[in-house]
Amino acid sequence: MPQYDKADLERRMQGAVTSYKGDLAGLRTGRANVTLLDPVTVEVYGAMMPLNQVATVSAPEPRMLSVQVWDKSNVTPVEKAIGSAGLGLNPISDGQLIRLPIPDLTEERRKELAKLASSYAEKARIAIRNVRRDGMDMIKADEKEIGEDEAKRFSAEVQKLTDDHITQVDEASAAKEKEILTQ
Repeated sequence: MPQYDKADLERRMQGAVTSYKGDLAGLRTGRANVTLLDPVTVEVYGAMMPLNQVATVSAPEPRMLSVQVWDKSNVTPVEKAIGSAGLGLNPISDGQLIRLPIPDLTEERRKELAKLASSYAEKARIAIRNVRRDGMDMIKADEKEIGEDEAKRFSAEVQKLTDDHITQVDEASAAKEKEILTQ
């Protein structure tokens, strides 16, 4: 029975692109964006939880995020988690509301963020190429069953999928670097 499954390969490649776009959303570009706090996890109730499961994050102003903590006893752990997340944000507590002013980005920090975006892009490209390699291995394993012509056609399909998804990563990367460097 042939192993090659184009839909599965496409799903896995699209997963790498989606994951990459999620990583990009977490990069700070000088504007307040609620996805900036997505990677933050908070230790509450004896477990690590994503910030969005213990508080509501909103962007009331272009350069301000606010975090409305649902349980008053979690305010301090949330503050600590945000402060230690390496996002360059200083939480200001006001009861159950935590304000996060978004500071201007320095030129040096912009370049660091652009490099980080590039490294995320490279990881996504590697993930896509790994899926491509898996697909090519499946086609090779199936070659006796499906024939040489069919194997070549499937290989071309896999390569086209790979190229399309890498193009999506490159476009997202270029847009994010432009956004980071031109503010």
